[in-house]
Parts: sequence; structure tokens; C-alpha cells
Amino acid sequence: MTILRLKALLGAGCFSLALIGTAMNPAHAGGLERGGYDIDLLFDPAPFATEAEATYVMPDRKYENARGPGGADLGLGTSADGAEGYWVPRVGMKVQVVQGVDCMVDYSQPWGAHTAPGMWNGALSNTETDIKSNNYAGTCSYKFDAGKGQLRFIGGLFFQDISGFKENLVNVLPALTGRVDLEASGWGWRAGVAYEIPDIALRASLVYNSKVKLDNISGALDLTSIGRGVTDIYGSTQYMPDSVELKLQSGIAPGWLAFGSIKWVNWSLLQSVPICPVGAPSSLCFTNGPAEATSLDLMYRDGWTVSGGIGHKFNDQWSGAGQLTWDRGTSHGFGAQTDTWTLGGGVAYTPKPNIEVRLAGAVGVLTSGHSGIVIGENGKIIGDDATYDFGNDLVTAFSGGIKIKF
Repeated sequence: MTILRLKALLGAGCFSLALIGTAMNPAHAGGLERGGYDIDLLFDPAPFATEAEATYVMPDRKYENARGPGGADLGLGTSADGAEGYWVPRVGMKVQVVQGVDCMVDYSQPWGAHTAPGMWNGALSNTETDIKSNNYAGTCSYKFDAGKGQLRFIGGLFFQDISGFKENLVNVLPALTGRVDLEASGWGWRAGVAYEIPDIALRASLVYNSKVKLDNISGALDLTSIGRGVTDIYGSTQYMPDSVELKLQSGIAPGWLAFGSIKWVNWSLLQSVPICPVGAPSSLCFTNGPAEATSLDLMYRDGWTVSGGIGHKFNDQWSGAGQLTWDRGTSHGFGAQTDTWTLGGGVAYTPKPNIEVRLAGAVGVLTSGHSGIVIGENGKIIGDDATYDFGNDLVTAFSGGIKIKF
């Protein structure tokens, strides 16, 4: 899913407009991505700029023809809601430290997921899963004259904490559920380069965001419903994915801008995450290993996002843009993260030169598919506890934000 956020960037005697997308929805067209990474504020020409924005996403993914293990009808219902609505907030502040050096700090929630199908024939796989993240970042750049424009080198660090839980049925008659709670954190870094020609609103940027190593995954496995109590658990070392994004924009006529982007995210890092009881040696905590008590099964493939659009400045106060985006689904036989097509648009209102208010909306299609059995790493069988279909479903979103600069 792509959520569109309008950004009007006013330079010296020129105009540029970019409608930026974040790829994520609870049907996971982009793995666990929600807000992703966004450093566009760093390019604002003002000595000081700050912004805050929030997006609300409303996916309407439906599971159908659900069956339990071996195709059994557990009598719990063949259909369920496959996604929950969610907010994506982001705040940032950018300052010009000295001539040519800009730095920004920002808070975002790049990763997340929330599904709550409840009691259905797939309840042995999932009754509710909720994953959240917090990202705290600092990014700086150094720019200097090069040819007709300016060349900019970009670097930064970020810290992430990830937490969440999963509940599923552990006994059918009577219906009893178990729960896994997990949390972890880690550091990452980014590096990039950009070239800008302000007179024609041209900017090309290429940014790499590193993996985030999660070597401190910990939590609890609650099986009190079946008399096994609560067990402290840990997970083997995992990584949140690295990514590469290329963005392009250029003025094409007075007051008109064309823009686009291509992004790759290394979601294939996340396959089956083994979860083991504390005290079990890490050498035995691997997929299908003797210490594995349960697992978080994702089985992703890499994600790709391609977008393009047109922006127009109507007058000194109003600008608008539209954008079409395609996300390649990260599911391939297991899960409901199929391809997503999204059309979005937005407007920016500038009542005063240093204040900008943005409103945007999007509508998209979550394409159809089937989730079933997949054989993963080490021969592990995934998806044998639930199979289901899903049709072409609707997703909508709206967002608002404000920027203040001096």
C-alpha cells in the first residue's frame, strides 16, 4: 500500500513539488513496512524547518474459504477480516549547521502489522498479531557546487525498538489460546548521495539504509490456558532489512514537476524466526532445531516499489499532485501480501511563506491470491495449520501534516 504525502519545496525563484509514498498495509504488500524511511526534510532550503504528519490506513482485506490442518473445517467460520486500520506518525526537525551542512532528527514508526481475525478456521495459525516499532534517527549532509548544480553527500544513524505479540488457538475443544510476546532493538546507519539543480527543480538521490541487527530478542510464551504456565523465551539473531531507494524529480514546464522513485527492500532476510526457552543453548536454537519451542513464520521475498507522478503549483498558496504506485507483494504462497496498486493525490496550502499545511488521500487494490503450505529453510513446513483465499480488496488512506520553517 502507498500512502501519499504532499510536500511543497520552495527554492530561490523556483518551484518543486514531490508527493512521497510509504509502502505498507496490514496485508503486507511491503513486508512489515509501514512508514519506512523518509529524509526529504533534509533537502528543505530553509535554515530551519520542522514538520509533523500522520496517516491513517484502512485496509479491507478479507480471508475466505479458510480451512484448518489437512483441510479440516474446524467449525469456527470460513471467513475473517484480515487487517486492522492503523496510524503512521512522523515528526522531524532540520537545521542548517553552517553553510553547506544540514542536519535533521526525526521520529517515525517504520515497521508494523496488525491482524485480528479472531476465531476462524485459521485460528490455529493466528487469532491476533500486533507488531509495533519506534525509530529515532539523526541524518546530516554536506553539499557543494558541482557543475550547474550542487552535489550532496548524506550519512546518518538510527536506533530502532521492535515489540509485539501473537495469539493463536492451541486447543480446539475447548477453544484455548496461547500467546507469544517479543521485543528487540538495534542500530542502523544510512549513506547516500544527491545532485540538485534548483533552477529547474531537479533532484536525484540514491540512499542506502543498512540492516538492523536484532541480537537481543526476548519475551514470554504464555501457555497457562493448557496448564503449562509462562516460559521466558528468546529468539535467534535476526535482522530488519536493508533497503536502497532512488528518487528523481525535475521541472518539466513552468509550475509543473514530474517525479518518481524505485525502492528495493531486503525482506527475504525474514523467513522463519525460531523461538526457544531461556536456558536452551543458542547452538540448538535454529529452525527445526531441538530447542525450538515455537516460531514466527514470515517467509518473505524481497519487496519492490515503483512510483511516478505529476505535481503542479496553481499559485503562491496552492499546490497539488497525483501519483500512481505499484508494490510487489512479499508473499509467495504463504501469507496475504500480494501486489498492490495505489492511486493518490493531495494538496498543499501555504497561508504564509513559512507555514505549509498538507492534506492527501489514496485508494488502492490489494490483489487476490491464496495462502497454503510452503516448505521453508531446513525443510520446515509452513502454512499447514491454515489455508485460505482472498480476493481483490480495497485499501484507502488519508493523511495530514504541517511544516513550519524560518
